[in-house]
Amino acid sequence: RGAQKIYSSDKQRPTLFCRGDMQLSLATRLLYVFSVVSTALSNPTGEHQCRLPTTKTSLFPLLDDISIENLHTLFDNGSLTSVNLVHAYIERITEINPSLRAVGEINPDALDIARALDAERYMGRVRGPLHGIPILIKACDNIATKDQMNNTAGSYALVGAKVSRESSVVTRLRDAGAIMLGKATMGEWAQCRSRKASSSHGWSAYGGQVLGAYYPQQDPSGSSSGSAVAVSIGLAVGSIGTETSGSIVNPAERSNVVGIKPTLGLTSRDMTIPISLRQDTLGPIGRTVKDAAYMLTAIAGKDTFDNWTSTQPYDVTPDYVKACNYLGLKGARVGIPRNGIDYYTDDSTKPVMAAFEKAVQTVRDAGARVIEEANFSSFDPPSFARNSSIVLDTDFVSGLADYLSSLSANPNQIHSLHDIAHFTKAHSGEEFPDRDTYVWDRQLGRNLTSSSAESWAAYQANLLMGGENGVVGALDRHKLDALIMPTFSSFHLPAIAGLPVVTVPLGFYPAQTPLKKNLKRTMVSVAPNIPFGISFVGRRWSEEKLISLAYAFEQRTMIRRKMKPYVRPTFELSDQLEPTEETPFKLKVQYRPPVFDNGQRLFGSELDLLGPLVFSDLTVGDFVNVLSRSYERGVGALKGFRGAGNGFARSHDRGWLFVRFIQRSFDDTHSRFD
Repeated sequence: RGAQKIYSSDKQRPTLFCRGDMQLSLATRLLYVFSVVSTALSNPTGEHQCRLPTTKTSLFPLLDDISIENLHTLFDNGSLTSVNLVHAYIERITEINPSLRAVGEINPDALDIARALDAERYMGRVRGPLHGIPILIKACDNIATKDQMNNTAGSYALVGAKVSRESSVVTRLRDAGAIMLGKATMGEWAQCRSRKASSSHGWSAYGGQVLGAYYPQQDPSGSSSGSAVAVSIGLAVGSIGTETSGSIVNPAERSNVVGIKPTLGLTSRDMTIPISLRQDTLGPIGRTVKDAAYMLTAIAGKDTFDNWTSTQPYDVTPDYVKACNYLGLKGARVGIPRNGIDYYTDDSTKPVMAAFEKAVQTVRDAGARVIEEANFSSFDPPSFARNSSIVLDTDFVSGLADYLSSLSANPNQIHSLHDIAHFTKAHSGEEFPDRDTYVWDRQLGRNLTSSSAESWAAYQANLLMGGENGVVGALDRHKLDALIMPTFSSFHLPAIAGLPVVTVPLGFYPAQTPLKKNLKRTMVSVAPNIPFGISFVGRRWSEEKLISLAYAFEQRTMIRRKMKPYVRPTFELSDQLEPTEETPFKLKVQYRPPVFDNGQRLFGSELDLLGPLVFSDLTVGDFVNVLSRSYERGVGALKGFRGAGNGFARSHDRGWLFVRFIQRSFDDTHSRFD
């Protein structure tokens, strides 16, 4: 494969021709491409029968293992485009989604966005590590996008509703060059609707039932269910989830991936369908700690639309990728709050605890000092559960009304929780009363608001229990960098105190594990091969330290690689980019429509000078014919760039930007023929 180095600036890019010899060099280059192609082909149809080695060796990592850095290597050496990547993910989603339903919607604009970002890359502009990287957003969706996709929180009540502006986190991702591939399926209203016995993780009326990929009918946990499952089986590079209490870290552990629940206020909640302003946060889910760190760096930062972000102690967001240090555990002090773990253990957690004790030794071997019995001074789960119920109930009623009031289109005229409850009970697709509205009935029955004295007192009591009497107190008393806990026990206090958590894979239930079903008896929550995780918990704004510790643990154990899902898509990058000996193929030029699509947006009618050179996918034989017919006209157009009579006379810089644009497109064509 031909390799074309993409330089980040003109100063780094070698000058291939100067203004004086521009016409001759491009003519020579066109003739050279023409001669290479015409000499290489033996028939006029463009179908070239290739003899390849008998053993096929893929140049591409598998899509359920590939990392952001792997992808940039392939982008930079010309082996892969974002269009190729998006196409592969769409193929995989189409193949597996009928079984697992991890993705609720595919963005119909995804390929166009990929083309535009490919064009930017060819022109020397790379926005950052997420440039051209497909990301899924939770979830049918409670994180608003202003495009052709729906923002429903999984309910039919909001199908067709349009937002007045996009979520600030989505805007940050777009600015970073990420491709919004689609919406991952979620637990409807972030699991804030039904009594536990009538609910199930990952179910929504609009998206259906998400299933985990490690055991048939696996409970995916929730509510960022599809976000985690999709990343685990390679339906996207990463995803963004939301967490009020466990909704990122729990699905992440059950799908054998990494989840980061950030400090409350590190990421904006603007235009996110809320549960609680005092607990909600948005965070990344990735296959590796480093991939999650790349995404967190992109989405973190202050936002005028969410004043909680103004409490951040820095104006420039840290580069969390720099925290990924193999020696991150060396010299660290970590504690184990045994009383915060033991409360949640039972027979089903014995394999998890056995793996956890081995992990503690791994942490010690990596140079950390582990403090046993770094217990919480006050740990009363029934008490903070009652307080959380008051806080979440009062916050949801007011926060939801605020979100609904911001809609620019609201076809079902949904303006309040009362409206949603009425719609849900009347719409057959919402499966009422089998899936009840117990939580909403309780919320509507409270004679309280989020600013009432009772709600405020409950919130303050939780802050104390989660902070001074809980996580922060344990950290301070023992001078710790972090706490380590099995993920199943790790998220409760950080949720009520707004503290960060990073979960990474820890292990899998062994072969003889008895099956345990969810409360609704529709899915399997414990079974052989189902994954579980370990969490690193810290103070506010300690994400860099937690990422460093989690990365060091991940790199020493590489647990994720030790078990594959029982079901996964078969389509891989090699299926569209590598031929095999057994199947002769049509050698095609994919002349990368994004180059010209983006050029049209940049230069308008000026691009029409190229005439027949604007084309998309052609066989090589077709390309030779087009190139020969277009040669004189194309070079004539390039001559015209220097003339005072064309549009480029108005802007010297604009003209030369266009010349560089054409040069890169020809460079790319040449490299594809190599």
